Amino acid sequence: MRMRPTLSWTPTEGLPPGTADPEPVADALRTGGVLVLSGAGMSTESGIPDYRGEGGSLSRHTPMTYQEFTADAQARRRYWARSHLGWRTFGRARPNAGHRAVAAFGRHGLLSGVITQNVDGLHQAAGSEGVVELHGGLDRVVCLSCGAFSSRRELAQRLEEANAGFEPVAAGLNPDGDADLTDEQIGDFSVVPCSECGGIVKPDVVFFGEAVPPRRVERCRELVGEATSLLVLGSSLTVMSGLRFVRQAAQSGKPVLIVNRDPTRGDQHAVTRVMLPLGKTLTTLADRLDIPVDGRAPTESG
Repeated sequence: MRMRPTLSWTPTEGLPPGTADPEPVADALRTGGVLVLSGAGMSTESGIPDYRGEGGSLSRHTPMTYQEFTADAQARRRYWARSHLGWRTFGRARPNAGHRAVAAFGRHGLLSGVITQNVDGLHQAAGSEGVVELHGGLDRVVCLSCGAFSSRRELAQRLEEANAGFEPVAAGLNPDGDADLTDEQIGDFSVVPCSECGGIVKPDVVFFGEAVPPRRVERCRELVGEATSLLVLGSSLTVMSGLRFVRQAAQSGKPVLIVNRDPTRGDQHAVTRVMLPLGKTLTTLADRLDIPVDGRAPTESG
């Protein structure tokens, strides 16, 4: 039976409304020891759409599942055609003001760590160190047979050579780097095998329906245990992979703060939810804390 990902949830009724005041987040950062958990909304200002926000990709696109990818050769052809085209845009994305602010908080010792549900590598590109990529990264691929890793850039070159003239125009881009293409546009796209053993290659990301590696989960649990508070940035927390850490923090009595324009599945565990755009909010927080972002002088005080 074809498994489908968890795509939606019903907001909990009776919760207090969100706020437009980011000061509780500033207070948490002043205390230090803040663990950041970021989601797809973190990267929308870099041109990468999210899944569930306004105009989110789930309104037109159902992500590939692990079960489909491993069992169906045609599904793999469809995935790699769309992902190969999407990578041309996805791979050129650059960190936005929110990523740079998080990196600045880290440089100034306010964070205990960063966990991201995103696969775009933009936190690292902005300068954040020790980032745990909960769902892996699109910049590398792995063979499902021999376990060999290679760079996405190398695979892209091999796919270019095997599919000369493949230049369809996509209807849109998705948070997983997948471009929207029709079956006619995909045509007879050629998938290349592992250069080491000829096996099936897969991006080193956790697909829907696939479990996060246990050691990675354990590392995240350790980070939650070491943190003073948990700051969720741009995640709806719809999937359990991120929600479980919110629940862990709340159960251990650690404040959970959420910055997200829309309600999230973790709101009942949060002490506050700031309903503002991430980039502006995080740079405002940096100004209040007198922390320069990208070397600029603070322009606003608390």
